[in-house]
Amino acid sequence: MTQIGSYIFRVCFIDPFQGTVMAKFARDTLKMRRVALLTSVSSAYSVGLAKYFKERFLADGGEIAIEQKFTEGDKDFNAQLTAIKAAGVDGIFVPGYYTEAALICKQARELEMTMPLLGGDGWEAPELVEIGGTAVEGCYYSTHYSPQVDSPKVKAFVAKYRARYDNKTPDAMAALGYDSAGVMADAIRRAGSTEGPAIRDAIAATSGYEGVTGTTTMDKDRNPTKSAVVIEVKDGQFKFVQSVAP
Repeated sequence: MTQIGSYIFRVCFIDPFQGTVMAKFARDTLKMRRVALLTSVSSAYSVGLAKYFKERFLADGGEIAIEQKFTEGDKDFNAQLTAIKAAGVDGIFVPGYYTEAALICKQARELEMTMPLLGGDGWEAPELVEIGGTAVEGCYYSTHYSPQVDSPKVKAFVAKYRARYDNKTPDAMAALGYDSAGVMADAIRRAGSTEGPAIRDAIAATSGYEGVTGTTTMDKDRNPTKSAVVIEVKDGQFKFVQSVAP
């Protein structure tokens, strides 16, 4: 997207970064050695996350024991999961969306597979728990922010958002929208101008901007270098686990 033109920026990290984040989390925090990949071949998002997860996990000394594939819209994953069970893995990385992820978790538990399943921000939706129920307990995914982060900026944002929007808790999209406006306002202040070229140059020079979704520094391709957060499903809720730096 940012390659279209020099006036296009983003405040969310690009999708492949999540693959790297979850590989680091799987190796460093969960101490996984052998992992399975279950990838949606019909989704560029899924393929990208799987590619970068695999590269980082292998680089960190882990082993990809087996790779299985599915297509978005599939309902039955028993064949893939049976093969994964036979491979004897510590975890399964499922870079997809919540509908398939929840069904995969349910069918894995029905096969008495107790290892954690991991995903990206495509998992983030109330429907993950609504569809998956207890099967998604103890599973993890990466995303852009958590309202539970112990940060003055996050606490203030969540409090103001709840006051404005009938006590609703802001999700990652709300937080990213807020930071988008913040980066723009910060650039206008630094530029001392509202002229397009001046604002563009100031956004491009953004470094260490402290926002709700983390600290943003723009790279040469106008994408942010920033941390991601890892969420665990626990007691039917999405619980903040940790931030993972690039």
